[in-house]
Amino acid sequence: MALPVEEWQLCAARRWAALEPALRERLEVASLHDTVHLGCGLLRPEVEAAVLRRLCRRAHTGKEPAAACFYREEGNRLFGRRHYGAAVRLYSQAASHEVPGSPDLAICFANRSAALFHLGCFEVCLEDIARAESHGYPDRLLPKVLLRKVECLLCLGRLQDAGGTLSVVENKIAVDGNMASSTHQTLLKKLNQLKDQIHGRESCPEPAREAYDDTQRKSEVWEENASISGASSSLSLNFDRERGRHLVASQDILPGQRLLKEEAFVSVLCPGENFHLQDSSETAWDTQVTNANLYCHCCLRQLLASVPCRGCSYAKYCSQNCADLAWEQYHRTECSLGALLLTLGVFCHVALRTVLLAGFAEVSRLVEWSHDGDKDLQNPETRCRILVEAPDTRTGSRGIPGCDDDGQYQSSYQAVFNLLPHTEKHSPEHKFLCLLSVVAICKQLQEAGLEAAVLNQRSSEKGSKPNTCEQTLGELSPGLKTLAEAMLRHVLQLQCNAQAITVMQESGSGDGAVVNKKPVRLATAFFPVLSLLNHSCCPNTSVSFSGTAATVRASQSIPSGQEIFHCYGPHQCRMRVAKRQQLLSQYFFECRCQACLDELKADVESVVSTRNSFCCPSCQAPMQVGEDTLCCSEEACATSVSRESLARRLGALQQQINAALELLRGRKADQAIKMLLKCQLDARNFLSPEHLLMGEMEDHLAQVYATLGKWQEAARHLEKSIKIVEMHHGPSSVEIGHELFKLAQVLFNGFAVSEALSTIQRAEEILAVHCGPQSAQIQELQEMKSCLSDLPRSILQRI
Repeated sequence: MALPVEEWQLCAARRWAALEPALRERLEVASLHDTVHLGCGLLRPEVEAAVLRRLCRRAHTGKEPAAACFYREEGNRLFGRRHYGAAVRLYSQAASHEVPGSPDLAICFANRSAALFHLGCFEVCLEDIARAESHGYPDRLLPKVLLRKVECLLCLGRLQDAGGTLSVVENKIAVDGNMASSTHQTLLKKLNQLKDQIHGRESCPEPAREAYDDTQRKSEVWEENASISGASSSLSLNFDRERGRHLVASQDILPGQRLLKEEAFVSVLCPGENFHLQDSSETAWDTQVTNANLYCHCCLRQLLASVPCRGCSYAKYCSQNCADLAWEQYHRTECSLGALLLTLGVFCHVALRTVLLAGFAEVSRLVEWSHDGDKDLQNPETRCRILVEAPDTRTGSRGIPGCDDDGQYQSSYQAVFNLLPHTEKHSPEHKFLCLLSVVAICKQLQEAGLEAAVLNQRSSEKGSKPNTCEQTLGELSPGLKTLAEAMLRHVLQLQCNAQAITVMQESGSGDGAVVNKKPVRLATAFFPVLSLLNHSCCPNTSVSFSGTAATVRASQSIPSGQEIFHCYGPHQCRMRVAKRQQLLSQYFFECRCQACLDELKADVESVVSTRNSFCCPSCQAPMQVGEDTLCCSEEACATSVSRESLARRLGALQQQINAALELLRGRKADQAIKMLLKCQLDARNFLSPEHLLMGEMEDHLAQVYATLGKWQEAARHLEKSIKIVEMHHGPSSVEIGHELFKLAQVLFNGFAVSEALSTIQRAEEILAVHCGPQSAQIQELQEMKSCLSDLPRSILQRI
């Protein structure tokens, strides 16, 4: 949710409509500085602030013992049913609601360690056992947990550590006179079993494993650009009136060559589609899994056993290191504002975190710089125009906005600050919504006693008491007005410069031999160097993400002198030109890329439109597109159908497909197959054979058959899906790479050795170009290839 919740948007719209016309006119043309000074008093405590307080009550971000109890009991229930993965997530939710240092938190960690042990996650299990001990796990229960620790150490081959822990357990059992007799006997029995295991291992030591580390992997040749941080030396930063700042190839570039690797200056995890704010009348304890439960809120790595924030129940981390880093850099301030930030949306959250990471001194320096001297020269849009009209050849790239005095373009706050906010192009209503939102954040900082810490006047662990002497009636201090101006700039910048960090996320149950994944938006970020890439509906690069890092690779050969392009979303393979132009209007430009120009010049329907078309329900010939009615293209057939009825039929089909996938998730594979086959029959009556939905159904059928171990059937359906995907996206697209990866898994599990090896090779070639040789999918493909290649010749001959 990039923008604030709908109720707050409506509240801001009402406030805007009620303003005096003269004030509205002044706000419409005001600079960012004047906008903040005119608007910081427009958030009325008894109206807009009251609405926000009510909306914030729907976001449960505090520590709540009742919630902890609920999630712990649910975790115990699923643990008893051997659903260990789900139990881990519920114990993590319980831990996030417990107070640090409490015995109940220790019990959450101990219970989670048991589930992790059953999942074979021994290292993480040991971490949870250590957490349980550090949070005061009850001494009477400790022997059982320590015996689990011994088992983990044995499984990891750490015999000396296992022996030492076993001695500790033995002493504890011997001195505990209050232990029940049956419990005592059970622990002694387990103790003796583990002793035997240790002695057995010591007498038969395991052969030494071959040392291996990441440095043995194939490394990429990389020479960093001297002027652009994180960029390849094969790129140069250029500027002109039409394209603004942009990157150009300074030498010939090969497909798959890495062009840029950049850490996000700032990123904020998106809660996800399943995350929703609840009214107080609803049940607050939702067991639905969201991005907020699955990924680290600092580094964005996938979570297995999260470390909770010390102050709120929302933020979760992959390690104590990430938790400490986030607290030190920004979460110390954000923690108590969690409900407000969830209500105001991700863009406001990114804006706040950006200024916190930059530090008030740097924020203040750049805001003041934007006011000083010739105001036109400090405005990025105006500076861009001046650079074109009167370029200074002596300064080179130093005059390009975002570059430092030495002409270096760094991934820095200065580069972020100089991204274009397009202040004059946003609607007045939208700017006013953003203004009220950032003012609300600044007032909350003031009320929570966090102002001094944020403005770096003095550090504060829990915030200081609000200063009511200098500012009265909710007036913002000069420092907070400076912060509000910078935040308003960043919220407006995000509409054109926000980069979605995406991941391939499992879309099914995740317990099959073949894992179905789909791309999902994980976070919103500022990448100042990546933002230099202009849009094309047919780009020459691919972007992939690992945690908070973005990597850009050439997806095709790029000759020297050609501009480097990135697709902002609307791709020529996914939608027709009119739809692309409509979506791109949010970026305040009309796309004139080669793909759009070719389509507009040809004045015919795009290929994607033809392939995703409807067919005649009577004779299956293609339907001719009209305004409200579609007619059969065959003259002998007079069938005509309203667009609305076909859209309803398509929606009903999609609902049936979703119902079939629910059956699959419920382990009702046979019923899922019947429903998907029925969907296919229905779809053939009104969708073209090349429609993407036809390919998706083949993909779903492959997934179901793979779940049943029917590998040949699964491969047959995947091959049909691949043909349709290739028609839409091309034979070398990343989409084809993902489909081939799934086919390789199916053929591997079905021991179709020669077919698997050829599919693995093709998938490797494609994915290496788009994702790089170090990607997880490439590593898995190489493991499959190695396994098949190592099979004895006698087995291969029988296969």
